[in-house]
Amino acid sequence: MRPAEEVLEYIDKSFYDLTVPIATLDILHDKCRWAEGPVWFGDTNLLVWSDIPNNRMLAWVPELGVTPFRTPANYVNGNTRDRQGRLISCSHGARAVLRTEWDGTVTTLVDSYAGKRLNSPNDVVVKSDGTIWFTDPTYGIISDYEGYKTEAEQAGSYVYRFDPADGSLMVVADDFVQPNGLAFSPDESVLYVAESGRSHNPDVPQHIRQFSVDGARLRNGSVFVDVDSGLPDGFRLDVDGNLWTSAGPCVNVYNTAGALLGRIKTGQATSNLTFGGARRNRLFITSSHYLMAIYVGTTGAQRP
Repeated sequence: MRPAEEVLEYIDKSFYDLTVPIATLDILHDKCRWAEGPVWFGDTNLLVWSDIPNNRMLAWVPELGVTPFRTPANYVNGNTRDRQGRLISCSHGARAVLRTEWDGTVTTLVDSYAGKRLNSPNDVVVKSDGTIWFTDPTYGIISDYEGYKTEAEQAGSYVYRFDPADGSLMVVADDFVQPNGLAFSPDESVLYVAESGRSHNPDVPQHIRQFSVDGARLRNGSVFVDVDSGLPDGFRLDVDGNLWTSAGPCVNVYNTAGALLGRIKTGQATSNLTFGGARRNRLFITSSHYLMAIYVGTTGAQRP
């Protein structure tokens, strides 16, 4: 547990309205190898997240603590829920997007494009129309640490849109080096996508881009923000459209114009986050070996 004065950095006064100045940053679990992909289940009051190198998924329940959720987990990374509340996961091991059905069975939704295997799906979001949008960098196939080392079959690392209604899969962005986290604005008119290619190439910019959503297409791509404190990875938006993103040893918070409002200093390489808790006013953060949480003054935009 770390007090707010150690972890909250106020750059713009509006950040006070988005935080709880007396809140603490709580460590809920500290035995992961690389924590990722947190997703909140409000109907069952639990958080699920991935511990990729240990090939497992864990669950945290208030007052009860941490229990195994799925082991082995086929090197699952990012997670979300669809509009029916089912768990949607990106699997490095299966090189696929998976859905956990209500009876616990796992369905492979998509694992190839144009007759070739996907790289290693990384992060995922579900639009209100039920379509599934995900990123497909190569992190799960460049070594045996977070998946299985092998050669890529796709010509690049793309952002995809999958429609489970008809099984169609299309590339919606093809000019990223390593696309990573992604999220829609509250009204779904904008899709934000992180570029994390600097992890293996210092010449790649560390920024988040924004696109206008035109039905099944993305248009007018531009840089939303250059992240100054480290690699952007996973992120979420609050109900007012502010973007909360992992940023090296911090969570950076930007308003809709891309202005930095403040930071939550985790002190660890931060990977991802999600809003949850009984009132959806608790920010759960995966950061290196840790699952952390802090109460904030707002709530998340995305709902299952």
